[in-house]
Amino acid sequence: MAELATIARPYAEAAFKLATEQNALPVWGEMLKFAAAVMKDPAMAGAIDNPKLGAEQKESLFLSVCGDRLNPVGRNFIKVLIEGDRIVVLPQIEEMFAQLKNAAEGVAKAEIVSAIALTDAQVGELKTVLEKRFGKKIEATVSVDPSLIGGARIVVGDQVVDGSIAGKLQAMATQLKS
Repeated sequence: MAELATIARPYAEAAFKLATEQNALPVWGEMLKFAAAVMKDPAMAGAIDNPKLGAEQKESLFLSVCGDRLNPVGRNFIKVLIEGDRIVVLPQIEEMFAQLKNAAEGVAKAEIVSAIALTDAQVGELKTVLEKRFGKKIEATVSVDPSLIGGARIVVGDQVVDGSIAGKLQAMATQLKS
């Protein structure tokens, strides 16, 4: 996985630089997200991996599937990836680009997992508290995990706030064992 990240990083940085110069971060974000989804499709992955297809055929196939969802510079970016046999790292490029974009825009992703379903008002309150704590706009994904018993676990970047009963029980068990 580290090798893929090493390969993807310069491409993500180049795409970010192009998007910044064109003042088109949202456009590039959407193009890369769509193209990465196309690449993740098993049928496309199989076609790209097919040694019988040349670079031009792979390029034609990929770009025809993407259609008008890519602008001319985005299409050229895909061509460069295919010619360099780097198209398989497109999902990692998209992920790294999103991280660069979020950092530039002062946005952090939060994953909120609660024991029970949260109302929109509760999610809004949590986002407000998290925005104050982290000093960034928070984009949250919310899910339910009954195994937490009660409370919630929130992950923002590399920080975890575990206010779940299961987490507290686990911490207590660890203390008792030591």
